[in-house]
Amino acid sequence: MSSRTLNSSITSTTRPLRLPLQSDHISTETPSTPQRPRIGMIWAQTSTGIIGDQGGMPWDVPEDLKHFQRVTTGHPVVMGRRTWESFPEKFRPLPNRDNIVVSSSLDPDEASGASVFTDLDAALDAAIERAENGEVWIIGGATLYVALLHRADLIQRSLLRVNVDGDTKAPELDEAWHLTQADPENPEQWHRSRSGVDYRFELWERTTADG
Repeated sequence: MSSRTLNSSITSTTRPLRLPLQSDHISTETPSTPQRPRIGMIWAQTSTGIIGDQGGMPWDVPEDLKHFQRVTTGHPVVMGRRTWESFPEKFRPLPNRDNIVVSSSLDPDEASGASVFTDLDAALDAAIERAENGEVWIIGGATLYVALLHRADLIQRSLLRVNVDGDTKAPELDEAWHLTQADPENPEQWHRSRSGVDYRFELWERTTADG
């Protein structure tokens, strides 16, 4: 099914800004505390929530890949087997990040440079213990997003104005989440990728503890 594009047609060609994630931007009601790192999720999606198709991303937005690198570098990243295998072998493990893979079928010997866990909670706990810079990032796929959404403190979401088919969707954000920052700030403006795709970056933060 093709996604429906967003209504705005105004674009911005200004250089995208890195969304600051310092602790003073986090709501005091977030479950994050000084005693443990913040748990973040990061993904790119279309207006209808598509995040992937057949194990890959059905678009080419190099600026979003750079954004992903800026946000996650220096922090543990937790992912499922399909996400791990979606990266070209020459880029595995993701550099300057503690790569943690959750899988019941992946042979640890086939995941050189990564730590493989069969238990999701154990994987996340290991990531939290290894975090030295205050953040842990869940980077996919959809199963992990859904399973760990209740433990997340913040979400870096890239919106893409593109019509694509896909078989994987992002989790929906309920009233526990609110948009705290956006780039561009004007919701009717978009950055234009050199590949021709319009995009914008959003930071969502939890306002209430889940459950």
